[in-house]
Amino acid sequence: MGDTSFLDRMLLQLRSTCKYYSGYPKDLGPSRVIHFTSEREFVQLLHQGYPVVVAFTIRSNYTQHLDRMLEEAAAEFYPNIKFMRVECPKYPGFCITRQKSEYPFIEIFHSPQQAGNEGKVQDPNITRYSVKVVPYNYDMSPYGFREFFKRQGVRTSDPK
Repeated sequence: MGDTSFLDRMLLQLRSTCKYYSGYPKDLGPSRVIHFTSEREFVQLLHQGYPVVVAFTIRSNYTQHLDRMLEEAAAEFYPNIKFMRVECPKYPGFCITRQKSEYPFIEIFHSPQQAGNEGKVQDPNITRYSVKVVPYNYDMSPYGFREFFKRQGVRTSDPK
């Protein structure tokens, strides 16, 4: 009775090797989605040089589905693309600056570069940066993210 059946061994092999196996439960390992805690942490994450996918959410039934999709995508694209989730009721200031009225929405931040000193300089110790921000309007799945990254020219894997 200790032997597993052929079907069980086949399913175990399929789950361990197939990236697109859609059966449940999926073993994604530890969560790769970073929970927003401060703008300072967000800026430090941007300075690592990786694109950051940010999901601006509020609690609802749809966000439970979105959370699962973010977990799958974060596990697939780790460590080359970072995924972050912002709960807008907890951090309204950060969400209001995005000037959106419908939640949830996703934006992708990448390519931070030091900005020129246009206008008045308040403090010489402050360094300003500009970041490319692209709204995400594709399918909420790892496949949708992959297609979006292809069209935007975002590298999703290490060069070999």
